[in-house]
Amino acid sequence: MNENVNNQEVNELNKNSNQTEKEEQNQQMKETNKEVNAEELQKRIEELEKESNEWKEKFLRKAAEFENYKKRTENDQLNLLNYAAESFIKKILPIVDDFERSLEHINDSNDYEKLKEGIQLIYNKLVKILDEQGVKKIEAVGKPFNVEFHEALMQREDPSVPPHTVLDELEKGYMYRDKVIRHSKVVVSSEAQAEE
Repeated sequence: MNENVNNQEVNELNKNSNQTEKEEQNQQMKETNKEVNAEELQKRIEELEKESNEWKEKFLRKAAEFENYKKRTENDQLNLLNYAAESFIKKILPIVDDFERSLEHINDSNDYEKLKEGIQLIYNKLVKILDEQGVKKIEAVGKPFNVEFHEALMQREDPSVPPHTVLDELEKGYMYRDKVIRHSKVVVSSEAQAEE
C-alpha cells in the first residue's frame, strides 16, 4: 500500500509539476505575446498616426483650395456685376461719337435737311443696338388700354374709337426681353357719357 501511496504522490507531484510547467510556459507565452503584441500595437499605432497625418494634410489642402475657389468665385461675381454693362456701353459709344461730330458741324451747315438726315441715321443706329440687346418699343396708339403695358395719364372722349382705347402716347414705353422696363404714358378714350 505504501507503494500505491507513493505512486499516487509521485503522480500527483508529476501532475503538479506538469501543471506548474504548463502555467510557467503559458505565462512565458503570454509575456512573449504581450511583447509581440506591444511591438505590433506600437507599429500599428505609428502607421495609424502617419495615415491620420496624411488625411489631415489632405483636408487642410482641400480646405485651402476651397477658400481660394470661394474667393475667386466672389471676385468673378463682383466683376460680372460691376462690368455687366461694358459690352453695351462699347456698342453705344460710336453713337455718342456721331452726336459729337454732328454737334461740332451744326453751326457750319445751313442745310437742315442734311442735319435732319444725319440725326435720323444716328437715331436708327441707336434703335438697332437697343433691338439687338432685346429692348423693344411697346406699341400703344390704337390698342386697347392694358395696365401691364400702359400708364394712363389722361382720359379724353372720342366717339370714333371704343372706350378704353389708347388715343395718344405722351412717352414711349419699352420692354427688355419679356419684362416691361418703362410703361407707355398714354391718353385713353373714356366711355361716352349719356346725353341728358
